[in-house]
Amino acid sequence: MYKPNKRHLQPLLISNVNDLPQKKRKRLENSWAEAFFRDFFSRIDEDAFAVLYVDYPSRPNVPINWLVGLEALKAGFGWSDEELYDHFCFDLQVRYALGIHDLSQSDFDLRSLYYFRERLSRYNLEHGVNLLNQAFEGITDQQLKSLKIKTGIQRMDSTQIASNILDMGRLQLLVEGLQRMHRSLSEADQQRYAEAFAPYLRGHSGQYVYRIKGKAESEDHLQRMGKVIYRLLGELKADYQQEPTYQVLARLFEENFRLQAEGVQAKTNQELESGHLQSVDDLEATYRKKGQQKYRGYVANLTETCDPENELQLITKVQVAPNNVDDIHLLVDALPDLKARTDLDTLHTDGAFAGPTADPVLQEHKVEQIQSGIRGRDPDPGKLYLADFEIEQDENGAPVRISCPQGQAVAVKLSRQKKGYRADFDPHLCQTCPFYVEGQCPARPGKHRPAHRLTFPPSQVAVAQRRRRARAKKKEAKNHRAAIEGTVHQVKHPFPAGKLPVRGRFRVACMMVASAAMANVRRIHRYRLQKQRDEKQGNRARQGRKGNQDQKGFSLPLDRTSFLESFEKLFRFRNPISVVEVQ
Repeated sequence: MYKPNKRHLQPLLISNVNDLPQKKRKRLENSWAEAFFRDFFSRIDEDAFAVLYVDYPSRPNVPINWLVGLEALKAGFGWSDEELYDHFCFDLQVRYALGIHDLSQSDFDLRSLYYFRERLSRYNLEHGVNLLNQAFEGITDQQLKSLKIKTGIQRMDSTQIASNILDMGRLQLLVEGLQRMHRSLSEADQQRYAEAFAPYLRGHSGQYVYRIKGKAESEDHLQRMGKVIYRLLGELKADYQQEPTYQVLARLFEENFRLQAEGVQAKTNQELESGHLQSVDDLEATYRKKGQQKYRGYVANLTETCDPENELQLITKVQVAPNNVDDIHLLVDALPDLKARTDLDTLHTDGAFAGPTADPVLQEHKVEQIQSGIRGRDPDPGKLYLADFEIEQDENGAPVRISCPQGQAVAVKLSRQKKGYRADFDPHLCQTCPFYVEGQCPARPGKHRPAHRLTFPPSQVAVAQRRRRARAKKKEAKNHRAAIEGTVHQVKHPFPAGKLPVRGRFRVACMMVASAAMANVRRIHRYRLQKQRDEKQGNRARQGRKGNQDQKGFSLPLDRTSFLESFEKLFRFRNPISVVEVQ
């Protein structure tokens, strides 16, 4: 039964926190724990998680804000579940962060955290809603509002992350699938198929692969294994087709083999796709090769504010997808939510986030995209391109007027086939243009028309505009996107080598969201500490100025004449004082 936790709203009069000496109490209140309690824990909407519990009288739940807070602490510090529970039991700083001021009270069993994760996963599977991510976005929106952070300008970047799976080749993966299928069989079926499974049960899957030497031998084993799997799938289908191990083995066969007239044939490595199964423990992880690096797992996409007027920036959105999903699709998925929650109007990205798929969505939500780089080859500096022309667009994004680098502006019209645009420039002005004389201008006269015509498809308009914006930012020597590399490092830092201690897209997403939440808390904590330091320095400066004044409120002037007048007034001299300047 769901029951909200209100205990932190009324701290104990007698507690371990209150028993601390003043110096240690002050240190605790200035630590990250205070920022976590005030800016994260106290903002958790527990009612949003009530759907995970029954609505009839029963044993009340472990406080949800504890469980959500513990998930953030686990990811933010890179703790295991055992370490997390030990910190909850014995670490006063962690308890203070969760609104608990005494070590002798408030306990729960670690299994409650496992059950909570299971409920979150089941709800996400049934409704497609990650309640932990929903809570993170709600808390972040409150932080943005309370700290008055401007959200009009934001930046976005993606990074590769790995789940907790072994790096297996095709043979080892197939052997692992066979071994797990064998363990799921009844004793009678194990005896019935003992001969078929025998070669693959001698040690674990890694030992089987270790004994195979050379490419030819590997291909031979792969071919024989395909015939065994095909036979097993056919004979076991009636009794085991609903078993997860059978379904995994069926998927392995479909992705690694093909049926031909002569029988089962193994696919070549070149025929394997990035979405093929990478681990029998993580069915959603995918394969991707980026440069010379090979990745198995997921991609995380982070968005954060980057307005130069902000004193601190916060992460506003976290996305997790299979790592074979292109960056541009992550942008398209994120844009509607970011636009609804924030005042986004300018988005800084790299070249991978731009393309014809994103252009209409950006136009629809009136968001200007500025890239730090452009995909494809660099333009030839000896030629003019559409990006060198200034294009005016209407509210729907259609070009209405275009200006050449020499300043000649003409109207843009639809082509005769209505599939592109054309602009006709004055031939008399073009004849004197140095770009035309040197053969650099793409506008050329036709056989039956003197006008110099420039034609271009609609898809090139958005590309040209992106190039112009990227050039303008380079001239300003400002790259607002670059700093998000540091944000990516902050979020991935608790996980060595970018490998998370969990498997599956949902659990990976929860860990990344929780780590991002902790990164925001740390930023807010540093920001508040800096504000306190600045305030103390300001107070010292004001006290120093006040100390230059005498007890009667007399302040020493800097110029000689005022000094003499004040000196006479102070000591009540009757005769004026003559002063000899020392050169």
